[in-house]
Amino acid sequence: MHTELTTAIGTAVARVEKLTKSYGTGPGRVDALAGVSIGLERGRFTAIMGPSGSGKSTLMHMMAGLDSPSSGRVWLGDTDITALGDSQLTLLRRRRVGFVFQSFNLVPTLDILGNIRLPFELDGRRPSRDEAAWIDRLIDSLGLRDRLGHRPFELSGGQQQRVAIARALGTQPDLVFADEPTGNLDSRSGREVLSLLATASSEFGQSIAMVTHDPIAASYADRIVFLADGVVADDRPRSTPEQISSLMLALERHP
Repeated sequence: MHTELTTAIGTAVARVEKLTKSYGTGPGRVDALAGVSIGLERGRFTAIMGPSGSGKSTLMHMMAGLDSPSSGRVWLGDTDITALGDSQLTLLRRRRVGFVFQSFNLVPTLDILGNIRLPFELDGRRPSRDEAAWIDRLIDSLGLRDRLGHRPFELSGGQQQRVAIARALGTQPDLVFADEPTGNLDSRSGREVLSLLATASSEFGQSIAMVTHDPIAASYADRIVFLADGVVADDRPRSTPEQISSLMLALERHP
């Protein structure tokens, strides 16, 4: 195990300790995670990669409080979320975590501004003056100013993902999880979305964790964590798509 991979508590926006997740019992039991200990640095863009079935999505779901571990502990900042109840986790996700999904997950009946402000509506409040100014800045930086009155179906896939990014960043969350964010986009739109995520990290200090199987997408990240068979197999700084592809191939050949 790569015990040196665990980020110091004070600098971690999220971390897990000896995390396991098992499904089923007896001979049919599947260990999706097998004792993972790792931290994500605050203000950095981290890619989580691995072959199909490696545990990367399971790890993201645990860190986001979307699923509970079989054993081990999970922290978001200084908050141990392992034993929180459903209502507490819902509130935590709404206020401290942002999500960007492959399928955009926009509300079709809301216009673009309504979709961006949806987390505030769900929290039963209006954005403060500072929050409204931040949302305005996001709208301009993401090129959405002339689209605010449109419905999602009137936008291209790339534009819809920009809206999803604005929604995820609007509450200034501790951490944004991006799950295959370019999976439904053409290569040009995908590159634009990845550049926006990288900019959110480098210029706005946003912490981002992206699950991806795409070496090109992972090359935009500051750090790449590789999972295989439920454990951390490697942990590298920014790498080229070719370097990432080579390591992925090695992991798939030598399980």
